[in-house]
Amino acid sequence: MVRLIIKDLAKAKGLNQSQLQLKAGVTAQLLNRYWNNHTSSVALEQLDKIARALDVLPGDLIVRDGGKEESVA
Repeated sequence: MVRLIIKDLAKAKGLNQSQLQLKAGVTAQLLNRYWNNHTSSVALEQLDKIARALDVLPGDLIVRDGGKEESVA
């Protein structure tokens, strides 16, 4: 399973949710869902806006949670 680490990256850069929302130019509702991992899908365009605001690559916003990984083979 994967999860977003937007909250962790933002806090490391000294940004709260409201500040990041304004800097990224996304809606408060969308950022709140992503910030708290209350979503099962993400819009790539919105993820890119957030990544740019945090000065990271979009892939840096996503991590694989611990636990048993499924084989793709």
